[in-house]
Amino acid sequence: MPEKLSRDLSLPPHAGENPLFLIAGPCVIESEAHARMMAERIAKIAEDVGGMPYVFKASFDKANRSSVNSFRGPGLKEGLRILGKIKSDLKLTILTDIHEASQAAPVAEVVDILQIPAFLARQTDLLVAAGETGRTVNIKKPQFVSPWDMKNAVEKVESTGNQQIMLTERGASFGYQNLVVDFRSFPILKKYGYPVVFDVTHSVQLPGGQGHASGGQPEFIEPLARAGVAAGVDGIFLETHDNPPKALSDGANALPLDQLSGLLSRLKEISGLVQTWRTL
Repeated sequence: MPEKLSRDLSLPPHAGENPLFLIAGPCVIESEAHARMMAERIAKIAEDVGGMPYVFKASFDKANRSSVNSFRGPGLKEGLRILGKIKSDLKLTILTDIHEASQAAPVAEVVDILQIPAFLARQTDLLVAAGETGRTVNIKKPQFVSPWDMKNAVEKVESTGNQQIMLTERGASFGYQNLVVDFRSFPILKKYGYPVVFDVTHSVQLPGGQGHASGGQPEFIEPLARAGVAAGVDGIFLETHDNPPKALSDGANALPLDQLSGLLSRLKEISGLVQTWRTL
């Protein structure tokens, strides 16, 4: 992990010290060529908007797809080979999900940030195994868990001596097949002393909304992202795709890649205003 980004992600955020960082990529590794192309294009966009610190994300397996027939990814061995190649060739920080405690150690040998999926963030063995690797652990807040209850997840990772933690908000269940973001969550999560990330694209997801797959409302990505940055989040998580209708996972709530540059420019401007306000 680059020294500057490592410092940003490892230390508790303080007003005006850390720039807004970006976690972005396709939902799943569709192919080696596609993953590499996306990593290269997003990295260039992040650099062009003023050098926004960037973490590439993509999953080697999507274990919680709506349908048994849905595409899941290349699997652990091939997925790590692809992610490792992207990391070494492009010199990028890499994030990916783990779903079982046994995956933590081999994944940590390749990637920089282990992500705990929202549905699994109460799984003690998984959190402890991730913490024991010493890698940064990004814990997604479950759709069914309050921000106050995330203290328990934090303590499970901290019990291993690992304080390289991030917390990610991704919306809360609001009736059937709908999510809503409670912006009170951000200052509550910040009280635990770790960087807070806003997963914008999963927050506009309609879980299971298409019956065999999840739907989404991508028209709300930008207003929610702007509000999250204004509320003081440290990082923005965006799943993006060069052709969302053809995406093999979560295309319905992905940000079209050609809209990323404009959105990041506007978010960076808002972030600068927030940091200026904090110093007054």
